[in-house]
Amino acid sequence: MEEGVDWIGFPLRLPVHREDISEDDAARVIRSIQSRAQCVLITYLHTADAILTLCRKLNVTTVQLHGDIPIREIERIRMFCPEMVFIKSLVVRAGNLEALKQLVRHFAPHVEGFITDTYDPVTGACGATGKTHDWSVSRQLVSLSPKPVILAGGLTPMNVASGIREVQPAGVDAHTGIEGPDGRKDRAKVRAFVAESRAAFAAG
Repeated sequence: MEEGVDWIGFPLRLPVHREDISEDDAARVIRSIQSRAQCVLITYLHTADAILTLCRKLNVTTVQLHGDIPIREIERIRMFCPEMVFIKSLVVRAGNLEALKQLVRHFAPHVEGFITDTYDPVTGACGATGKTHDWSVSRQLVSLSPKPVILAGGLTPMNVASGIREVQPAGVDAHTGIEGPDGRKDRAKVRAFVAESRAAFAAG
């Protein structure tokens, strides 16, 4: 994309939030993208059959898993699609650091990376809350994980550099923090987010 993003996420089959676009529209958008950006299915699906069916419809091979998916389902997917890339969510809420460490140890042999996000106790949403979390938790998970960890949760062009400095993640992710008043992605905010992120990573 012109704004310089490396990954483009498509949240679908969501238990709490409303999808931004339909699955058919997402498939059309993905087919139309002519850039180096990698398209990612973001979903709470937790069975191999459902995930594979949706990935084939969208023509994607990278999946961000937000549901409670058993390892055996990931292994089943790899049997049919060995090139699949999995990013497992680690949703930060009050007092769950030890549980998240256990998730890292459990899933690390089976996924290519992790993404930390924020739980909203009011809505029950596990991500896309527009809220930050305790970044010291994400920093500890970065230190523990043998796989790359992406930082998400309430990131905006104004705070992403601070998040990168404090957490030292492999990448960053934004959703609501780069939207305009109409709830759609704002190009100026996306460009600013990318610029701030690249500068912070370059600074080390």
